[in-house]
Amino acid sequence: MSTRRNFLLKLGLGSTALLLSKNSIASKLFNKPKKNAINSSPIVISTWSHGIPANKVAMEILSNGGKAIDAVENGVRIIEADETNHSVGIGGFPDASGKVSLDASIMDHKGNAGAVCYLQNIMHPISVARKVMEETPHVLLAGDGALEFALEKGFLQEELLTPEMEKAWKEWAKTSNYKPRVNFESHDTIGLLALDNANCLAGACTTSGMPYKLPGRVGDSPIIGAGLYVDGDVGAATASGLGELMMKTLGSFLIVELMRNGSSAQEACEIAIKRIWNKYQADQNSEFFQVGYLALGKNGDFGAYSILPGFQFALALNGENKLYDSDCLIKK
Repeated sequence: MSTRRNFLLKLGLGSTALLLSKNSIASKLFNKPKKNAINSSPIVISTWSHGIPANKVAMEILSNGGKAIDAVENGVRIIEADETNHSVGIGGFPDASGKVSLDASIMDHKGNAGAVCYLQNIMHPISVARKVMEETPHVLLAGDGALEFALEKGFLQEELLTPEMEKAWKEWAKTSNYKPRVNFESHDTIGLLALDNANCLAGACTTSGMPYKLPGRVGDSPIIGAGLYVDGDVGAATASGLGELMMKTLGSFLIVELMRNGSSAQEACEIAIKRIWNKYQADQNSEFFQVGYLALGKNGDFGAYSILPGFQFALALNGENKLYDSDCLIKK
C-alpha cells in the first residue's frame, strides 16, 4: 500500500496537465492548443450523460442570442422535471425518512449568487435559487424558509416522491444499509456552465443528494465555492461526487482562483483533485471516494478531471453536443 501510495502521489505531483479548449474536440480532446484564444461562439459544458439534453436546451438559448444565466437555469430545469432521472428534482431518491429534499445554486457573470437547500415539494429548486439571487438580499435559504419563499413567489407544491422511488425506499428500509456508490448518477448532481455570445459566464448546480442520506443532510451543490463558483472576469467551475469532500476543500472556488493566477482550466481541475487526494487519501478505500470537476474559462478554455475513472461530461460546442469520459488521477 505504501509503495502504491507513493507512486500515486508522485503521479499527482508530476503529471503534465493538459488544456481543453473549443478546438479540442473528439480526437483532439487531449492535445494542447494555443492558450488564451478568445472564444467566438457559445459553449455549454455539464456533468454526466443527463448533460446532453440539458446542454441542448441551454445551447438553443445561446444560439438565439440569449444570456448565459437563462441558459444554465433552463438547461438544468429539463433534468429537474425528468422523473426517470433519480439524482435531480422530481423522482429523486429520498432521504432515510422517505422524503425528497433538493439543493441548488446559481451564479451569474457579475458574481451574484442564489441558493436553496433542504427544499421539499418544489420541482425546480434552481428557479427558486434564481429568485433568491435576484429578489432578496440573501444568498442561501434553507428548509421551511426556502419553501415559504418559493410559495410566496408562485411556485406550486408537488409530490416529488414517485411510486418507483417510494418502492425503492421501502425496499431499502428493510435493512437501512447505507452504501453510496461512485459514478452512480442517482446520487450525483447536474452542474452546468455556459459562456454566451457576449462573453458572459454563468453556472447552475442542482441535486437531490445521496440516496437515503440522513434527514437534513446538505451537500456541496448549494454551497457557493464548493459545488459551484463563477467569476465573470476569469472563469467558472462546478463539481459532482461526494459533496463532503468539495465542501471541505472549496474546490470550485480554488479552480477559479488557480485560473486567475494563470492555470488553464484543465490544470486547475487537476490541481484541485490532487489537493483532495493528498489531504484525504487515507479514505482511498472508501467505495464513494469520488469527485469530478468541470471548469470553463472566460476565453473558452475548458477542463474536466476526477479522482477515479467513470466521471463523464457533456460538451456542446460548434454545432456538436457529445458525451466524453473525463481523464482521472487514479487509473484502475
